[in-house]
Amino acid sequence: MPGSDIDIVKRMYDCFNVKDIEGILAVLDKEVAWANGMEGGHVHGHEAVRDYWTRQGALVSPRVQPVAFQCRGDGAIVVEVVQSLFDLEGRPLDGQVQGLKNKTVKHIFRMDKGVVTHFDIQSDGSGGSRRGG
Repeated sequence: MPGSDIDIVKRMYDCFNVKDIEGILAVLDKEVAWANGMEGGHVHGHEAVRDYWTRQGALVSPRVQPVAFQCRGDGAIVVEVVQSLFDLEGRPLDGQVQGLKNKTVKHIFRMDKGVVTHFDIQSDGSGGSRRGG
């Protein structure tokens, strides 16, 4: 099952980069815990994730490029991601906007029966989770 879960995660990145929120919500558990990259913590459930991405999309246009996928022994899928920020006209942004910035991070997905139940972002190399995107 990890192979098909990785395929689902890959499709999620494709959807995210073209702002297809509904395409992503289709593979999120209705009670998903999703890391909040702007304020910290997590948002919970489809409506909260939709609201979070709508607020984020009003400020910046993030793009994420997965470069490596790993299945951990505990079942989590860890994805190394290059995160880039653009303004709403598509011009690259330098610096930080609402807790988001250009950098390489690790996205950590927990899945159950083909849907994402939990999402975290690790950016400090310590193994702990931080804010999400």
